[in-house]
Amino acid sequence: MIKMQMIGYLGKDAVESSYNGKSVLSFRVAQTERFKNQQGVPQERTTWVDCAMWERANLAQYLTQGTQVYLEGKPYAEAYNSNAGEAVGVMRLRVQHLQLLAGGRRQDDASKPTADALADDALLEQPADDLPF
Repeated sequence: MIKMQMIGYLGKDAVESSYNGKSVLSFRVAQTERFKNQQGVPQERTTWVDCAMWERANLAQYLTQGTQVYLEGKPYAEAYNSNAGEAVGVMRLRVQHLQLLAGGRRQDDASKPTADALADDALLEQPADDLPF
């Protein structure tokens, strides 16, 4: 089995849909790596991952644009040809575990709940203080 762990920010609000009678939340998460090239010039590389979380529709209200999350799940890649005829590759993740991270919104929005406010929700866990990375 292949397992992927990721910390990143939601690019848009999660979208709830139904497939074969089961609910699925779809959302995109970005992780940006900052580094310097051989000439010492700062560079950025953002990796987007399309995520699907099955049978967790009650979490949609918390998965809003800019929210920082920790995800674990099974990754897979897909390749297809775009409308312009270009070959395109997509990284996808079937989410098995999700945590909202404290202080997790890029833009402060006091009207949105934080991970601390959701501590009693049985589906979410408090973020660990000693993440392995």
